[in-house]
Amino acid sequence: MDIRQQTGPSALSSDAIRTLGERLHGALILPDDPRYDTARRVYNAMHDRQPALIVEAADVADVMTAVTFARQQELALAVRGGAHSLPGFGTCDGGLVLSLERLRGIRVDPEGRCARAEGGCTWADLNHASAAFGLATTGGIVSTTGIAGLTLGGGFGFLARRCGLACDNLLSADVVTADGDFLTCSERRHAELFWAIRGGGGNFGVVTSFEYRLHAVSDILGGPTFYPLDAEVMRHYREWIAAAPEALGAILGITLGPPLPCLPERWHGQPVIVVLTCWSGPPAEDAAVREQLAELGPVLGQAVQRMPYPAINTLFDELLPAGLYHYWKGCFSRSLTDAAIAEYIEHGARTPCLESATLLFPLDGACRRVAEDATAFAFRDADFATAVGASWPDPADSERNIAWARAYYQALRPHSEAGGYVNFMSADDAGRVRDNYRQHYARLAAIKARHDPTNLFRLNQNIAPAGSDSA
Repeated sequence: MDIRQQTGPSALSSDAIRTLGERLHGALILPDDPRYDTARRVYNAMHDRQPALIVEAADVADVMTAVTFARQQELALAVRGGAHSLPGFGTCDGGLVLSLERLRGIRVDPEGRCARAEGGCTWADLNHASAAFGLATTGGIVSTTGIAGLTLGGGFGFLARRCGLACDNLLSADVVTADGDFLTCSERRHAELFWAIRGGGGNFGVVTSFEYRLHAVSDILGGPTFYPLDAEVMRHYREWIAAAPEALGAILGITLGPPLPCLPERWHGQPVIVVLTCWSGPPAEDAAVREQLAELGPVLGQAVQRMPYPAINTLFDELLPAGLYHYWKGCFSRSLTDAAIAEYIEHGARTPCLESATLLFPLDGACRRVAEDATAFAFRDADFATAVGASWPDPADSERNIAWARAYYQALRPHSEAGGYVNFMSADDAGRVRDNYRQHYARLAAIKARHDPTNLFRLNQNIAPAGSDSA
């Protein structure tokens, strides 16, 4: 079959494609393959793209082969882990998609309290494997999220106040760089690259495995508590979380009341505040946590109970399946001021649909004990990271939902830092990249120039190589 597709400066020849396929142990999927339409889909339905080639890597050798091929053929290269990238960076038009979904191996070392997980793993995979030993590390709040993208951007989750960010718990990583080399980086080996991947996103290579520090976490007290959308609830939350023990993870959300048995029907579809609790401290203190939740405001409904830690990370899974449309904005704030709370209440009251939510992640505790320059994550001085998450099922509603998220973000800007969390950015946020990486941008750009001088890994919140025309 003579395949000629214009994917870059020159058309790909059938011989080049055939040679690539012969070198792979995994699958090479082309547009005429019956598997193509399924293989090209990503989590966010806004990004319906047509790659020329999809490589489903079976091992590290396949990753090295695919990266080298993309570089030599001057193809756009999209790297896909869990496929949850909100801006759709896990796919592209006319280029090569490198999927890691087959790389799902995990090895837990219970004596050393660490685990090595391959780059295609989700948090459901890692949580399940670690929980067998009564161990866990900070991960995402949707279990189908990939470990790779979340960790490379920093990594918020229920355990962050106790254990630090996901990137703070990274002990080492295997990276395939733009020239096809395989490097194991840590504090002692390739330390600059290791620094960069802890918060610098996917700019520096394909991470094929992550070694995490694990913590003793088994059962937790967790679940949602619902309150009226009222500024007083947010003020009480602000004071409560600042003084709370670090074993308390409590994410504040503003959303529409879901149709749960614990929430009276009259509140279904109405704007509410929800506090998502994850208490990993002693069970003897569960009652005190419940009492504190009751003091935040009038409780409309509650489903807080003892559960295995992995279960707390599945609470959003049914509400946010693959195939929805998503447009998110993110910002950091050093404090939750009364003026900011007023904006949260005003715009939260206009939440457009059940799947949409505003989420505030507290970043104190263990997150603050990491030195400002220890990793590339640039906002150790922030109290909260905010996600304004517009998510909706019907493409006809896109304009309304996007307008809501943009107006909300603009209202929060006077109360926020200039930059935001890279994993909450949308595809139109390229102009915020320097602010997002903040004081670390120049150092990151220098490392980028060393490991990816031609900017092969550019489908991300991109850091231009130092000295390049776009730097």
